[in-house]
Amino acid sequence: MRALIALFYFLFSTFLLFSQEEYIPTDTLPFFHLEADTFAFSSDTSNLINFFHKFDSVIENRNGKINILHLGSSHVQAGVFSHRVRLNLLHAYPNAVAGRGFIFPYSVVDRSNNPIDYKVSNEGNFSLVRNVYDTFDKPLGVSGIAVYSSDTFAKIKIEMRYKDSLFSTNRIILIGKADSGIVEPLIVLDSVTYAPIETDTSTNLFLYEVPTFIDSFSLQWRLDSGNCFTVNGLLLENDNPGITFHSIGVNGARVSSYLKCTNFERDLRLINPDLVIMGIGVNDALSDRFDTLQFEREYLLLIEVIKSVNPDCAFIFITNNDHYKRIARGKYAVNTNGEEVCRVFYRLAAKTGGAVWDQYAIMGGKRSMYKWQQEKLAKKDKIHFTNKGYNLLGNLFFNAWVEAHQKVRNLNKNEESNIE
Repeated sequence: MRALIALFYFLFSTFLLFSQEEYIPTDTLPFFHLEADTFAFSSDTSNLINFFHKFDSVIENRNGKINILHLGSSHVQAGVFSHRVRLNLLHAYPNAVAGRGFIFPYSVVDRSNNPIDYKVSNEGNFSLVRNVYDTFDKPLGVSGIAVYSSDTFAKIKIEMRYKDSLFSTNRIILIGKADSGIVEPLIVLDSVTYAPIETDTSTNLFLYEVPTFIDSFSLQWRLDSGNCFTVNGLLLENDNPGITFHSIGVNGARVSSYLKCTNFERDLRLINPDLVIMGIGVNDALSDRFDTLQFEREYLLLIEVIKSVNPDCAFIFITNNDHYKRIARGKYAVNTNGEEVCRVFYRLAAKTGGAVWDQYAIMGGKRSMYKWQQEKLAKKDKIHFTNKGYNLLGNLFFNAWVEAHQKVRNLNKNEESNIE
């Protein structure tokens, strides 16, 4: 079985590394540990096995939907890693493409970056609140972020950057709320205006049914003087069975940041994830008072909230990347918490029946981020990656996905209780 997996893995590795915009020959990076590019399963794998069985049912029988959520901080808000995984999944299984999923109009506010696969523009002045703030006076949910405007007329335009009909949308769910009174936000598509067919004021939801489109739409509303409208996110859906890969990230977020979002559980029910890929932890570990036990406790609290939505949800934990702390202008010191944080992720996987994708080990461990920077795979801040680096990581994550999927497929019933 291992030989078949190795061959399958090699073929997909070759394909995916060449599928990037620029081929990166990993054998020229001596600090790189390709052998670590695997999902390390815990002893209890029932949820993950059940997830892959459902995944197979969807892709082979076109029966039902799979919702995958990548939750994190700035690595996820940038969207490059997430979108590379999304594209690899949907190109590998082209008959199982569902909707684009959750999006948020980050860049209606200056200096707030948007995921790469859609462009946002706006009319009117907007302000922003994030879950990293000590206090916030706007309700926050699963997105961990909100934008709001008090302008009498405000408009947000979302333009999808893909033009190959990969995703289509005929249903939009808006999570939003006016401070007072009844405000009816409208969707504009090809100069035609659509009002919500359903409004739920208890959950701040507006549901729209629109003609199928693949490119762009606008959201707009009118307010009385002194009122304010807040947007917490949008879901782009269709009626197709298949895979939807959602990504949610907030720059600077820690695990505790999401725990502060009072509507997190409520909004998460819209996604109802079958699998959550956890990518939070770099900002936690940057603290001089970083406490591994507190970090683990907070993660378990967040997992408890997620499992209250779907008790059968499976988890994959992405370890922190190696990174440096800025100690003075132009001076950096390696964050020595890297190995301790990794151990926490392995404990979390054991407690949740999940798996670990050890990004730290794949990179080369402590001080490897400097080497990635030298290869133009990481930025000068020694925390974030370049687009080239994120694309490489996304491809490697998918290679590990393919190997794990094949491993589960090859298990017989007597082996399903344990994956080595």
